Amino acid sequence: TTKEIILEQNGGNLVKIPTTILAKNDLKLALFKIKKYTQIHQNYPQRNNIGNQIPFFEMLNMVSFGYFLIFLLIILLLRKRLKNQFYFLPLQRLALYSFCLGIFILACKTSSDVTPASTTSTTTGGTTTPSTSITKTSTSFIDSAFAPYKSASLATNWDDTYFYVSSNGIPSHNMMVGITSWQQQVPIAQPYTGTNHWSIPLAPVYAATPVSTKTNFMKGAVALAVNGVPIFNALNNRGEDSFLIGELDKWGGHCGKGDDYHYHAAPLHLSSTSGLKPIAFALDGFAVYGAKEPDGSTMKTLDECHGHLGSNNVYHYHGTNDYPYVVGSMKGKVTLDPSTPAPENQIIPQAFTNPLRPALTPLNGASITTFSAPSSNSYLLTYKIGAKTGSVQYSWTNNNLYTFVFTDVDGKQTNATYQRK
Repeated sequence: TTKEIILEQNGGNLVKIPTTILAKNDLKLALFKIKKYTQIHQNYPQRNNIGNQIPFFEMLNMVSFGYFLIFLLIILLLRKRLKNQFYFLPLQRLALYSFCLGIFILACKTSSDVTPASTTSTTTGGTTTPSTSITKTSTSFIDSAFAPYKSASLATNWDDTYFYVSSNGIPSHNMMVGITSWQQQVPIAQPYTGTNHWSIPLAPVYAATPVSTKTNFMKGAVALAVNGVPIFNALNNRGEDSFLIGELDKWGGHCGKGDDYHYHAAPLHLSSTSGLKPIAFALDGFAVYGAKEPDGSTMKTLDECHGHLGSNNVYHYHGTNDYPYVVGSMKGKVTLDPSTPAPENQIIPQAFTNPLRPALTPLNGASITTFSAPSSNSYLLTYKIGAKTGSVQYSWTNNNLYTFVFTDVDGKQTNATYQRK
């Protein structure tokens, strides 16, 4: 276990920081980056001595071919002196055969021992793609996809490795209406900011074996919609299709145990604003498009990962109305959080929720009928159980003090107050 982290400040001063004083999310991010830099260092190619670069048989082939050329030259120089064709013709043939043999040896060497880096490939769902890094994604391309949704609660920036998105996880569209399997969680703004932002790789790498979402990633996000709302696995943490069992609203989302709003289905409704641009980016770095190709043509056949190669020879996913909705398997390489075993494992880095209150239990028979904002800094959710109506009204101050008023279907009221830390 790492007990302290050494940081270099401006000016070159080294400072030791105990890990015990770091927030959980900051510690996870620090350990992830340390692991990443260690892998880069270990994988950096080492320089070899020239004697080790030329194997014995390669050297033997080169020397033999040199002798063949010298022998051929001698025969040609002696041609005029060897008047007797009885001696000359066999020597001439021998020289020619030797030359051809030398060419054959070099040709075999070239074809069998030298392998271009780009020929390593993986076949998934009938589509073959090279298992190498691809051209770095343009930051202006990604930024243009998020641009229509930028506001005081959504911002972007980037470095050489990641495109970062800061948001509060609350969309501009309505939420919660249509849910028929409700766990009494409600949408609350999340602190997906600072070091707890979303990270999209700028240089995605094809995975040798794509990791399936059927048996993985039932915790955390697999993609980020361009409105700053995370997209989770189509399956909930019990392995059930969230859409089919009534957990999702009309926009394909609901709230988790941390009162964090997120999608489980494809947010295809974003195409009305995004047009032909991506509606999301998977956490492996590949774009997610809507029902059409980037050029406006009909969507092509999808592989088991729920995507295909585009006309630019770069992979992308598509959102659809059928399972797995967004991502079937992660086409790109991802890093798994070692503290989360499958199937409830998760991808890192990613942003984390900050629960305000304890998680509640499902409210059997409840169907959410309305969700509105009566005033600034407040929401009102109403639901029905049979013919009776209940509600949850909550508001918050600028200091993040939340006040809840729960009214059940029998008219009984319960109040609760929570302070976000």
